[in-house]
Amino acid sequence: MKRFLIYCTILFVSLFCVSCGYKPTMLYTKSILGEKVFVEVRTSLEDPENTVLLRDAMNEAVIARFRSRIVPRKNADSELTMTLKRVTFLPIQYDKNGYVIAYKTYVDLLTHYRDKKGHQGDILSRGNYDFAIESNSVISDTKRFTAIKNASYKALDEFISKLSVKGIESDDQ
Repeated sequence: MKRFLIYCTILFVSLFCVSCGYKPTMLYTKSILGEKVFVEVRTSLEDPENTVLLRDAMNEAVIARFRSRIVPRKNADSELTMTLKRVTFLPIQYDKNGYVIAYKTYVDLLTHYRDKKGHQGDILSRGNYDFAIESNSVISDTKRFTAIKNASYKALDEFISKLSVKGIESDDQ
């Protein structure tokens, strides 16, 4: 009886996913970008070390999430040019003496893309990350770097989502 229920459950989930037309977002983004992608991350003069982090994160996203290859510009089906527009730290919590004990980091990324059909566009994405500090202290370089890294990953996730939506829209046409 238990085995029968397991088989029925697996069958139901399989039929549900197949019948509802579910497609992973990777398929939609890949339909826009193609197999070979050129990635460029413009260096920020104010924050060059975080630009390197952003480049690594973008390369990882192209390989792992889009399942595409990074190639030189002349061999690419599509291009992604990412710019770190702004990094902002805002206090979000204070202790009883009025000292800041928690911050929210915002990272704004502007990505210009050219897809495999030659269409171009810009996608603005934003990520955020909350972190705590000791009362009456400044943000250490380590906490700053970690906050920007995590907020950048969230901004990349938002970029991927927005690009997937463009893939769904073009798939419907």
